[in-house]
Amino acid sequence: MAGSVRLVLAFHNHQPVGNFDGVFEQAYRDSYLPFLDVLQDYPEISFGLHTSGSLLEWLEVRHPEYIDRVRQMVASSQIEIMGGAFYEPILSNIPRRDRIGQIQRYSEHLNDLFQTTVRGLWLPERVWEQSFAGDITAAGLQYTMVDDYHFRCAGIPQNELMGYYSTEDEGRVLFMFPDSERLRYLIPFGKPEECIVYLQEIAQTFDNPVVVFGDDGEKFGSWPETHQHVYEDGWLRRFLDLLRDNSSWLNVTTPSGILDHVAPIGRTYLPDASYREMTEWVLPPTAQKEFVSLTRRHPENEEWQRLVRFTRGGYWRNFRTRYPESNEMYARMIDVSNRLASMRSDTGLSDDERELLEDAVTHLYRGQCNCSYWHGAFGGLYLPHLRNAVYRELIRAEVLMDRVTHGDIPWVDVAVDDFNLDARQEVKLSNHRMVAMLSPATGGHLYELDLKASEVNVLATLNRRPEPYHQRIIDFASNVVSEGDADLAAVSKEIKFRQPGLEKKISYDKWPRKSLVDLFLQPGAASAEFRRGSAVIGDFATGVYEGSVRQGEHKIAVEMRRTGSVSGLTGEVMKIVVLSSDRPNEMLVQYQVIGFPKNVPLHFGVELNFAAMPGNAGDRYFYDAAGQRLG
Repeated sequence: MAGSVRLVLAFHNHQPVGNFDGVFEQAYRDSYLPFLDVLQDYPEISFGLHTSGSLLEWLEVRHPEYIDRVRQMVASSQIEIMGGAFYEPILSNIPRRDRIGQIQRYSEHLNDLFQTTVRGLWLPERVWEQSFAGDITAAGLQYTMVDDYHFRCAGIPQNELMGYYSTEDEGRVLFMFPDSERLRYLIPFGKPEECIVYLQEIAQTFDNPVVVFGDDGEKFGSWPETHQHVYEDGWLRRFLDLLRDNSSWLNVTTPSGILDHVAPIGRTYLPDASYREMTEWVLPPTAQKEFVSLTRRHPENEEWQRLVRFTRGGYWRNFRTRYPESNEMYARMIDVSNRLASMRSDTGLSDDERELLEDAVTHLYRGQCNCSYWHGAFGGLYLPHLRNAVYRELIRAEVLMDRVTHGDIPWVDVAVDDFNLDARQEVKLSNHRMVAMLSPATGGHLYELDLKASEVNVLATLNRRPEPYHQRIIDFASNVVSEGDADLAAVSKEIKFRQPGLEKKISYDKWPRKSLVDLFLQPGAASAEFRRGSAVIGDFATGVYEGSVRQGEHKIAVEMRRTGSVSGLTGEVMKIVVLSSDRPNEMLVQYQVIGFPKNVPLHFGVELNFAAMPGNAGDRYFYDAAGQRLG
C-alpha cells in the first residue's frame, strides 16, 4: 500500500421528545443494543457516539445497563462521547442564549454521566450558520461535523476535503470536519468491500488523508429492512473485519484523535447550509421538483457535474414559511423563551421561584426539539403526537412562570403584540386555566387554545397542502412513472400504500383549519362541496377584522368586526370572545351578523377545528351542555 488513511467514524442516535415509548424500545432492540453488542467485540476500533438528550434520558431510566456499557467503552477509549444541544434543536430555530444554554447543560450532564470531557458537538441535521461557530465555542466545545456538501458550497473542491478546517466567529475558533456523502451512501448500503476500495483509492491519491463518516445510528437496524441486512446478514461484522484486517494502512480513530495529532488544512467560512437533501425538502413543491430534476441531470457528464455543484437549494428557516404551523410553534416557543429570560434576570427572586424557573427552562428546551418543526423524508411536522409534545412542554414552561408571576390566585390577563411574527397584531387572552390566541388580521381566527390542566393545544391543527410525493402516489396508482420524481422526499424508490385508494384522499385546504373561521355557504351546497372548499362564498374566511379590547377586573372581552362582501352584498360580522377569572374553564363567543338584505337567503357557518382528537381514543370526546357524549 502506497499510503495510509485516517478514518473517523461517528454515530448519532436520536428519538424525539414525545415519541411513543414503544418506538424508543423498538429502536433500542433493533439498533442501539445490537450495534453496541457487535462493536464491543472490536475494542481496537474506536468511534464517536452522540446520543440526543431525549433518548439518553429514556435510556437512563429504561436501560441503565446500556449506559454502564457505554461508560466502560468510554473508559477504555473505544468511544468518544460527542455533545450537542440537549434536546436536539435546530440551532437556527432557537435564540442564541438557548443554544449556548442547551449545549452547556448537556456537556455537564454527559461529563458527569460518563466521567469524560466532551469536546465536540453533533450538529442537528447539519444545519449550519456561521454565527454558530461563536456559540459552540462560547459553550466550551472545540469541533463539529458538517457535510462535505457545505464545503463544496464554499467553493472548496472534493480533493481538498481530506482533512479538517478551522473557522471562527468574533475571534472564537472552531474546527470543522467534512462528513463524506459518498461514505454516507456506502455505509451500510454498499458492500463492505466497496468502502475499502474507496478508502484505498484515497490512500493512493493523497498524503496522510483524513476521511470522516458520521450518520444516524438508526440506519443500523431501525430503518426498514436494515436489521436483517446489518446484523442477521452480517454486514456490520464484515465491515469491521475489513477495517481490522487493513489496519496496517487504515487507522480508525475519533474526532479528538485527529485534533490531537493532525493539523487543520486551513481556515474557511461556510455558507448557510444543511445536507443536500434537506436543502431540497425546504423548497416549495414546484421549485423542489425543478431543482431535483436539474441537479440529477447528466450524472455521468463531468463538465455538467462541475457546474451543478455551484447550484444550491433552499434555506432551512424557510420551513417556517412553507408550513405556517411550524411558524406558530416557533413563535410560541420564542414568546416563552423571551418571557423566561426576562423573568430569570430578576435579582429579587426567591430560591423557590428560581427553582420553578429552572424547571421551566428544561421544559422550554424540550419544546425546542427539532423534529416537529419541519418535514422531509419522514413524518416530522405531520406527526400530531410530536406537535402535541412541543406544545405540552411549552405549556408546562408557561404554567411554571405563571406560578411565579401570579401565585395560586385566580387571574385573567390580555396582551396585544405580534405573537406569530407576521408583522400584524395578535391578541393573547389568558387566565389560570387556558390561553387563547386570536388573529384579527387573519379572519379573526382563534389559532391556538391551550388547556393548561391537560397540557394540550387543541388547535395544533395542520392544513392539507401539496407535497412533491403526492404526484408520485397518483402516478403510481395509475401505473405512470414520473420523470425526475424518484428522489423527492424519499430514502427509497419503493412505494408502498398503507391503505387502498390513497390517491383518492389527496385534497388541499383553501383556508387555515383553525377555529372561529367565518364562512358564508352557497345555498343548496352539498357536504362534499364544502369538504372540497368549493361551496364557500364571500371574503370573510381570511379577511382582515378590526379588533378592540375591553378589560374589567375579572373579565376581558376581545371584539373583532369586519365589513365585507358576499356575492355582491355588503354586510358586517362581529364576534366577541370573552375570558374570565371567575369562570376560568369557559370561553364565551358571541356572534352578530348585520347589514345584509333580509330578503336574500344567506347561510352563515362558523368552522371549529380541534386537534388532539384521534378517532379511537376513548379518553377524549365531545359532549353537549347536558353532558351527553357526542363522539
